[in-house]
Amino acid sequence: MATALIALGSNLQQPETQVSKAIAVLASTPGLSLIKASSLYATAPVGYDNQPDFINAVVQVATEMPAPQLMQLLLDIEQTFGRERPFPNAPRILDLDLLDYDGIQLDTELLKLPHPRMHERGFVILPLAEIVPDFVLPQGQTVVEWTTEHPHDDVRKLNPN
Repeated sequence: MATALIALGSNLQQPETQVSKAIAVLASTPGLSLIKASSLYATAPVGYDNQPDFINAVVQVATEMPAPQLMQLLLDIEQTFGRERPFPNAPRILDLDLLDYDGIQLDTELLKLPHPRMHERGFVILPLAEIVPDFVLPQGQTVVEWTTEHPHDDVRKLNPN
């Protein structure tokens, strides 16, 4: 059984509801077992500013699916929620990113593991620190150590799940 970390985000069509529904879908998906889910966090958009703020969370799951199959499942779930990709960093109903899969390194067209920019994103790091504070980033620091050195004041924790 592998352990995977998945980031969730939404900024369209009641984003808090979209993220909460996506967590429920992941928890009820055959082949996945939800271990932990973070609180929800509000964040300003990155890359394309002319859009609503995002709601984000991170979940930890156990699975026997190989990483590429899990990534394809995440893409399929995005599609069922109505995800469109008109341009990079566009507003979205749901975004699911596979952050880590049992610590493996992978670099394919479909999937890069660990996620190459997770340490740069407060909307990933803070929820990650909440549920797996001892998780070691590729830079060699735990997420808690990283957040101590790199505060993310632009990320606001909402009421716990």
